[in-house]
Amino acid sequence: MDNSSIYGVDTKKILIKKSIINFYIYNKGATIADLSKEFNLSGPTVAKIISEMIEEGFIIDYGKLKTCSGGRRPNLYGLNPESGYFVGVDIKKFGINIGIVNFKGDIVDLQTNISFKNENTIESFNALCEIIQTFINKHKSIRNKILDININISGRINAESGYSYSTFYFGERPLTDLFYEKLGYQVFIDNNTRAMLYGEYMSNNTNNAKNIIFVNISWGLGISIMINGQLYYGESGFSGEFGHISVFDNEELCHCGKKGCLETETSGSAIHRIFMQRVLNGENSILSASIKEGNNLTLSDIIDAVNKEDILAIDIIEEAGNKLGKYIAGLINIFNPGLVIIGGELSQTGDYISLPIISAINKFSLNLANKDSVITISKLKDKAGVIGACMLARNNYLRLSQIGYKY
Repeated sequence: MDNSSIYGVDTKKILIKKSIINFYIYNKGATIADLSKEFNLSGPTVAKIISEMIEEGFIIDYGKLKTCSGGRRPNLYGLNPESGYFVGVDIKKFGINIGIVNFKGDIVDLQTNISFKNENTIESFNALCEIIQTFINKHKSIRNKILDININISGRINAESGYSYSTFYFGERPLTDLFYEKLGYQVFIDNNTRAMLYGEYMSNNTNNAKNIIFVNISWGLGISIMINGQLYYGESGFSGEFGHISVFDNEELCHCGKKGCLETETSGSAIHRIFMQRVLNGENSILSASIKEGNNLTLSDIIDAVNKEDILAIDIIEEAGNKLGKYIAGLINIFNPGLVIIGGELSQTGDYISLPIISAINKFSLNLANKDSVITISKLKDKAGVIGACMLARNNYLRLSQIGYKY
């Protein structure tokens, strides 16, 4: 199905075909009669469309359906999972995760922690494109079946228009156009935290909750919101800038250019800064010697120290968790979610970060608002973003409406 014809005379048929594919993603098989009933179309119309989709390679004919009645047996049809593939790219502060899934959402390949220097430069953009192209070239047998790519970027992303206003903001043209020119595939971009939530949701890790807040505590701090099973984008696509609420009376300059942001004391970058300051001021840690020798300290080093029960690292994580939990309590009072997921790099510290958050939530949120809100750690952990990116790529290909943010 060529998306370029979606605005032409075949619009209705293309939308029906995409609806049928979407139906088969969640249903193993169905007959012509089943599809006629599902989409309120005549049997001959559905039969003709299914015949075309078999020729196009999207649908498989499984043969005659076994019945108990002994009458004429209908044919059973299903989605060919190898008819299309979707690439997801998750850009992190110091690396890239990249994966590819088939039409059913099965992971074909997944690579994590590819070295990458994330900067707002043409050189960094070109390096990213080279990494993506190298990954695609590995899959020569299926690269012609790649239908979409979705790239996660932190910060302010307008997924609908294809502009990034935080990274790779080079001028008047949409970033997605630049990616298309470099890669030769249709490319979408989205906020990384939104993709994390979508990855958890599409992996059935949300206990059937439909109203969800995902808190991404990584180098920065952000949230994503799901309302009634739909990702919430806001009017211009910029929802979720939780880390830039001004709450502290400090002189710490946030990367957004303002002082006192929540991110300046509760994010990974804040924890890294505070940890370095306290060690250099004489407090002891299992990392003290390495720091004093001038070695570079990473956020992963601090997370590892926490999980090795380093007292200083635990103290800093718990303090950040307490501060963060107070403002997550405010989100719970506002949104009354069924589920709050704590994700991002800092979630790898488990109970050390989640317990102080939960304690503060219980202290500062309303009982009626939080009594049905479950607080949990991300199950996909470091893979949430890349899996979400793959699923968003598939969803973007299949979405029936080209208008608005309701995916």
